[in-house]
Parts: sequence; structure tokens; C-alpha cells
Amino acid sequence: MSAVLPLPEPVSRRSQPRHADPRVVHREQAKLAKRLRRQVGQAIADFGMIEAGDKVMVCLSGGKDSYTMLDVLLQLQRKAPVPFELVAVNLDQKQPGFPEHVLPEYLRALGVPFHIIEQDTYSVVSRVVPEGKTMCSLCSRMRRGALYAYAEAHGFTKIALGHHRDDLVATFFLNLFHHAKLSGMPPKLLSDDGRHVVIRPLAYVRESDIVEYAAARQFPIIPCNLCGSQENLQRKQVGLMMKQWERESPGRIETISRALGDIRPSQLSDPKLFDFLALGHREGAARADAHAWLAGAPDDGAPDDDGPSTPA
Repeated sequence: MSAVLPLPEPVSRRSQPRHADPRVVHREQAKLAKRLRRQVGQAIADFGMIEAGDKVMVCLSGGKDSYTMLDVLLQLQRKAPVPFELVAVNLDQKQPGFPEHVLPEYLRALGVPFHIIEQDTYSVVSRVVPEGKTMCSLCSRMRRGALYAYAEAHGFTKIALGHHRDDLVATFFLNLFHHAKLSGMPPKLLSDDGRHVVIRPLAYVRESDIVEYAAARQFPIIPCNLCGSQENLQRKQVGLMMKQWERESPGRIETISRALGDIRPSQLSDPKLFDFLALGHREGAARADAHAWLAGAPDDGAPDDDGPSTPA
């Protein structure tokens, strides 16, 4: 297999019209590469993703997103204002037919330090999850556990994941629709045990740009045949909704993405984030007592909002 070295700009014309002017093709690809570098660099700066001396574990799955993340980080590393180390790490989950040679050959050709973690999560997930049920949740937890354990054992200070802007927006809607909460996938987070800092350098990058970039770079894509092939997943449904929105109202996803970074607690309804009790409170007036208000409500026999009234 011949791997593609991480040149400063993408060079493939495979995704371009057959008779496109080579100069135009190169110019457009250069613009795309520059845009990705700018967006990743902006995300790193905005959220303090990488600091001097960081040892960054770049989680490489073999998909378009993680390939693009590694490629852009390598480009930025050459002129970064601070020194940091990049190590590519892949988790081989022992899926049947997984081409084990692809990533090692590609990474050796790049000269990038890498490690392959071998852990048979596929057999566990296949055995535990009933047939017809989605495997993503359990698979994700086991994968995260393996990566966290390796990061701790080898002194990594940051763990870089390849989630992009559309992933962040989709996660927001998944939590909104299915978990009744306003939360998402932050560009930077601290793991629940407080031991790991996870970063998402592609937080500002559109998936469509990644698709185009990956095709131009001719990354040796490895498809996921475990969870990625399952139909009717909630995330797929949200993805279809977002694509329809973008077709009907171009720019809507970008607007939603910006909104996730412009939160107005006083315009929402969470008293834990904004002190509504203090808003307009007159000095000396008694504070609202929810128990007293509810206990003092007259029983007029009308049904409550949450169901029929109970006869006395």
C-alpha cells in the first residue's frame, strides 16, 4: 500500500470534475486546507486545548474525521507557538475482517509515533447486546475505558478525539430530544474521574469540509462494521434532520453551532444557573415558599395539569 504523506496542501484531484483546470483545483484545495488549519488553530486557542510540553494522544480510528484531525495537527505542529508531542493511538477492537495492516503502514510512512492497543471489545459487545439492539453505548464505554487506561499508563496530558462541529450539534439535539436536558459535547472536558483532559480540535470544522478534505488527501479509510452499520440509530435520525435543515435553510447548522457558545442563563429556566428568586425581590419581603404555595391551593375539583384530580 502506498501511503500519502502529510503535505502542506491536499493534492488529489479525485473528487474534482474530470476536465477541471488543475490550477483551479489546486487553488480550491489550498483554500480548504487553510480554512481547516485556521479553524483548528482557533479552537485550540479559544479553549486552551494544547499547552507547552503537552503529550497529546491522537485517537485514530481509521475514519475520515480522525485522519483529518491528525493531518491538520501535524501541519500546525510545525509552526505552533509552543512545543508539543503527538502520538497516534488506535484501538483494535478485533472486529472480523478489520484490516490490521492499514494504519501501521500509513503511520510508518508518515514517520508519526504510534501504538495499536489490542482489546477484543467486539466479542464482548456482540455477546452482551441482544440481537437487533444498538451496540454504540456499550462499545463507546469500553473503547473510552481502554483509551483512558492507556493514556494514564503512558503519561499523556491530553486525549484528542475527532468529533467535528456537526457531531457537537447532533449531540445537543440527542440530549434535548431523548434526555430532556440542554447539554452537548464540549470542545474540551475533564473526565468524570478527573484524570484526563479530552479535546476536540475539529469543534469548528464542518463535516462536509472533512469529507472533501479526506477525499483530496486519499486517506485509507477503514469503515466501522460494528456500530456504524446499524440502522435506525437515534444519531442517524438526528443527522438526517440536520441535513434536511441544511438543504432547506443553508447556514442553519452554523447558526446553531454558534448558539452553543452564546448561552444566556437568564433567558432559560434553570434556577441552578440563574437566581430567579432574587430577581425583582423587594428587601424585607418574605421569600417564596413552594410548599406553602402548593399546600394553600384551593381544591376546586378541577383536574391538575398532570392528571385527573383525586376525589376527597
